[in-house]
Amino acid sequence: MADPRIALVALGLDALIGWPAPLYRVVGHPVGLFARLITACERGWNRATWDFGWRRAAGVVTVLLLLTLSIGASMALQTLLPETGRWVLLGLAAWPALALRSLYQHVVPVARALEAQDLPAARRAVGMIVGRDVAALDEAGVARAAIESLAESFCDGVAAPLFWLVVGGLPGAWAYKAINTADSLIGHREPRWRAFGWAAARLDDALNLIPARMAGPLLCLAGHGGWATLWCDCRRHASPNAGWTEAAMAGALGLKLAGPVAYDGLSHDKPWIGTGRAQANAADLRRALALYVRACLLLAGLVAALVAALTFGERPWLP
Repeated sequence: MADPRIALVALGLDALIGWPAPLYRVVGHPVGLFARLITACERGWNRATWDFGWRRAAGVVTVLLLLTLSIGASMALQTLLPETGRWVLLGLAAWPALALRSLYQHVVPVARALEAQDLPAARRAVGMIVGRDVAALDEAGVARAAIESLAESFCDGVAAPLFWLVVGGLPGAWAYKAINTADSLIGHREPRWRAFGWAAARLDDALNLIPARMAGPLLCLAGHGGWATLWCDCRRHASPNAGWTEAAMAGALGLKLAGPVAYDGLSHDKPWIGTGRAQANAADLRRALALYVRACLLLAGLVAALVAALTFGERPWLP
């Protein structure tokens, strides 16, 4: 286990300022480095003329390169940092691995557009955070898409990187972000990516296994309910992990999420998650945002409790 004070620093910075736009314009974001490497590997090695086995092997090599880069760079940075205030500096280095504030800031414009009854603007805003076709979505479809993205990203963008930061320190957090980025770019089931993205998708599933099963109950705690839906519907999602947070969110809000959806012009008859209303609206999205904030506060409270326990315990190991 790493020093959990590192996680507190990273959480605090992300909650307070996120990743500021001026900083992004000057230096970009570290995840962009992963995306460029993944894109270059995909263009060079994911060749239609190669058979399935060679393309899968090329995807494995891509994942190994990502892990070597993320873990190697993190470990090298750790060796260069001074001992004095080391945990603060490591918190600064881990800060961009979290997306607590960024996620909130991307979902709020969807709620505002729905509240203004500006459906085209709501579709554009939700199209920034989901991969499904949004042109034909009605108000309920837009609201559900935003709520589902918020629920799933609570694990991918907050709980999981925080978990791996606490467990594996800076290398753990950035290794997770590298694989999660790869999964979002190439870990798809369509023929183009099925072989090349196999390793990224399977490793991302494994890395999210524990965090998702922590994030779902946290959402139920934050929402004061939803436990029955969590246990009954957590496996009704194609992902072995995303269903935990979506089911918890659906149950806590009294909504139906998921259901039929279209990607690249093709309809997919996905099962519904939850037994509540399917007609979500702007008010429901606002309730989801409030629930998300409370769940993030619960996460911060857990990390703070861990810091206190290790600092003031009978055998503290913190420096």
